[in-house]
Amino acid sequence: MSYLDPRAGQKSGNDTDASVPHAWHADEAARPEHLGDVTEPEKKGPGKRRAGKSKSRAGRNLPAAIAVGVSLVLLVLASLVVWPPAFIGVIVVAACAGAWEMANALRKTGAKAPLIPLMAGAVVMTALAYYDGADSLVIGLAVTILAALVWRVADGFGSVRRDFTAILMVAVYVPFLLSFAILLQQPDADGDGRWRVLCTLLAVVLSDTGGYASGVFLGRHKMAPSISPGKTWEGFAGSICASAIGSALLLYFLLDIPSYWGLLFGAVISVVAVVGDLAESMLKRDLGVKDMSNLLPGHGGVMDRLDSILFAVPTAYLLFAVISANLL
Repeated sequence: MSYLDPRAGQKSGNDTDASVPHAWHADEAARPEHLGDVTEPEKKGPGKRRAGKSKSRAGRNLPAAIAVGVSLVLLVLASLVVWPPAFIGVIVVAACAGAWEMANALRKTGAKAPLIPLMAGAVVMTALAYYDGADSLVIGLAVTILAALVWRVADGFGSVRRDFTAILMVAVYVPFLLSFAILLQQPDADGDGRWRVLCTLLAVVLSDTGGYASGVFLGRHKMAPSISPGKTWEGFAGSICASAIGSALLLYFLLDIPSYWGLLFGAVISVVAVVGDLAESMLKRDLGVKDMSNLLPGHGGVMDRLDSILFAVPTAYLLFAVISANLL
């Protein structure tokens, strides 16, 4: 979820945040170590395969990344269109996996967010959002935080003070925000819930794709070099344009919403998606990790795929509420 600056010479992918090595010139005596030596290439035996042959320039296993990405898309589409109740299970699994990744990553700071009450809270919040709406979701968040704090009391009140921020961050950042996808899916009189979720997810995808394409061809000015070196302002503009135009079409044809509302919806979703992407990039940089985990081959962790979506779904929930109120 990033925009490529062609002068940087590499794709940022999942915001590896690694510094870009200087370009090698043919007049230099030897290539830098990371590019290898052209004067004495390593001889490969007949039975050896070239290392990294199947990997992208960002160091990712490209076939695995494509297979996992397609599988995730098909899973979400099937849960939304074929059998909507399955979408609840998808959100529960994603929330629990994300909470596990976040808790493990935050251990690098010395904080210990207890996994059992947090993962149980993820299930409770999802269920409450489905059965009783937004008010109960807030209650579920409060109960989850309280249960996690009580769990840590066993190690003394010093542990509670130390771990409170980590507990709060995991509970709010992952299951609470993600549960808004369940609120989006809730059926209404027109049965548009699944299309609202689909429009939101596609708006994020369009933002990502438009930003990457614009960054490749037009990217010149760094947006946040200390957080995500690959992002450019030109890519950011491309994200907003692609998401706004695509959302105008999606909302018009799928939800019968006027195109001007679709333009606004796509632009706002693009902005919050980029903010979410930058927020996780900053967190990973502070923690000194490249990916949150290796659960998804070629993609990193679940949180590396949810970073933009987590900010987008509650925003979409609010936007659809505003749009509905103004169209009545």
